[in-house]
Amino acid sequence: MNKQKIFLSLFLLLSLFSCVQYVTPERNLWGTYLRGASFTDMTAEAKVAKKPVYLGAGGKLINSEIYSAKLAYGDKVANEESVAVNYMSNLENELYDSLRKPGISVQRAGTDVVVILVRDAFIQMDAPEISDTGSDTLWLISKVLQKYDATFIEIAGYTDSMRDQTAARALSLDMAERVTLFFAQHKINTARMFVVGRGSARPIAAQDDIGRLTNRRVEIRISPAR
Repeated sequence: MNKQKIFLSLFLLLSLFSCVQYVTPERNLWGTYLRGASFTDMTAEAKVAKKPVYLGAGGKLINSEIYSAKLAYGDKVANEESVAVNYMSNLENELYDSLRKPGISVQRAGTDVVVILVRDAFIQMDAPEISDTGSDTLWLISKVLQKYDATFIEIAGYTDSMRDQTAARALSLDMAERVTLFFAQHKINTARMFVVGRGSARPIAAQDDIGRLTNRRVEIRISPAR
């Protein structure tokens, strides 16, 4: 009987934790959580400028000493490129295996990997808060980002076509910041991150009823840190 009570207590405790919903911090605390992130596009120049901060915060590089054994012979540049391609291919495969859900896709862009999250796949329908499904998805992504930590990350928000472009940029930035906040609270170094709201720019679908749902999205672009 005592063993049954113990098992029942453990089951109830696990059930309680599984039902805890993620809640985004109060907006007045966002600046504290996002300190270290860059609110700009993740261009090659921006990554070079951010590199000292990134390294000072414990960031790792693809061509760091942990790969020295692989770079011992042959052309150094070619070897480093080969290591980067292999590193990002493994990252892509782990994300793809983890994120087989509607409204989510994993794509390759050169050596970069891009995860596209349609808004309705991670944000509540009636509120700008991360949904339970979205929390689970972002947690899975954060686990991969923790493992593959020799990377920069750009979190970019997008809306569908809107007449008020100022409002569009604000809404898109809000989505991007909420994803960044989640990552920051789940052990992802903010020095790795770039955060932008691009409004209705760069639509990936038609601006009809169905296409609008696809264009409301966050793109997480993961790039090897060199």
